[in-house]
Amino acid sequence: MSGADSDRLPSLARRIVAPFVDRTVAERLAISVAAILLSIVVGFAIVLVSGRIAECSTAAWTLPITGLGFCYDPFEVYVVLFNGALGYPFAVDGPGLFNAGWTPFNLSLGLTLSETTLLIFTGLSVAVAFRAGLFNIGTQGQLVVGALATALTVLAAAPLLPAGPVAGVVLILLGISAGAVGGGFWGAIPGALKAYTDANEVITTIMLNFIAANVAYVLVLEVFRAEGSSVVATEYVPEYAQFLPWLFPQSSDFAIVALVFGIVFIGALYYLVEHTSFGYDLRTSGVQAAAAEYGGVNAKATTVRAMTLSGAIGGVGGAVWVLMSEGRWMASVPALGFDGITVSILAGNNPLGVLPAAFLFGLLKGGALEIGFRTDVPPELVGVLRGLIILFVAMPEFFRMIGRYTGVSSRGRRGPSAGDSESSGTDPTDDSATADGGGADA
Repeated sequence: MSGADSDRLPSLARRIVAPFVDRTVAERLAISVAAILLSIVVGFAIVLVSGRIAECSTAAWTLPITGLGFCYDPFEVYVVLFNGALGYPFAVDGPGLFNAGWTPFNLSLGLTLSETTLLIFTGLSVAVAFRAGLFNIGTQGQLVVGALATALTVLAAAPLLPAGPVAGVVLILLGISAGAVGGGFWGAIPGALKAYTDANEVITTIMLNFIAANVAYVLVLEVFRAEGSSVVATEYVPEYAQFLPWLFPQSSDFAIVALVFGIVFIGALYYLVEHTSFGYDLRTSGVQAAAAEYGGVNAKATTVRAMTLSGAIGGVGGAVWVLMSEGRWMASVPALGFDGITVSILAGNNPLGVLPAAFLFGLLKGGALEIGFRTDVPPELVGVLRGLIILFVAMPEFFRMIGRYTGVSSRGRRGPSAGDSESSGTDPTDDSATADGGGADA
């Protein structure tokens, strides 16, 4: 490659990234909607091609005019994917738009909301670290540690309290606190390594995921395993110390109280990040670390605190998983921490965006289960469709993150000046505006 070609590459990259950076909320929402529609179109084509290659005795769908038959009906796939995840509120074959017998308290919607609730916490966990300029890939390990700490704490404290509603509330609060402490401790380790030894947090958090999973597995296998259990799991915590599915079926593993708790958590974290001095230190350190430190922010302490908070939220997610979904700690912990990375990116690392992002992810997972039950479409193809939708929706935010962290503006150059931020009317509470202001002050 010639020198001229190599010089043109950074300029080309900036031109690609720039349109996604300095966008209003409405513009970013429009881009996300367009991305969803485009992913559906591409997925439609993939289903058609797959249905043409597959072998079947009777075609599930025939292309009009041409008469070509396909083993998979792409319309049915998307109807089941989105409508099935809600329990089929919309009528497909019958008269009218809505199903008369539909109730919101159905199993399918319960499973979707259960996944949404758990992803709220892991998405928030990753978002906090990302806002501080830290890549916490270890939310999964923090969730595992928090979940185990919750199960063991509640099991140890339950015999000390008389059974009943009051004891249940106390045990739930105690279990959530234990999960937060366990996850926070596990998150503080890579935070301290990053702050005081400059260890790469991506590597340390990934390694700590393996350590957490294997140490927890051995502890439960050798010490805390339930007597007579055929799987590696602890005893069940008392039923009165769990989030119970009051209105939804028991098998949905969903409790409205847990979802409300997650929504309150979103509001509290948004206030902490956007309207407190700690949140200001965290945000400025994430966007312009050098300027923040020059302005008096203790960068090392902020790094440790941010990772501790991130881990604590992941640990709370583990507590909710134990107290709502499983009732005990099991070795087969779902990959909620890794899914939280996707949720955070979809939300633009904004706590308020985590709820719709988590619901979209829960919708896709719940719909994928319905497709497996009601159609002949292979589960691998369903995974492709789900990943395709997430990829298209996340890609604009991914470019926006790259642009912000590399200083690329929509004006096609690096590092907007303080004057630019003033003349453009940028909201000073926005991350990019805060970073510009920090740089100007410095």
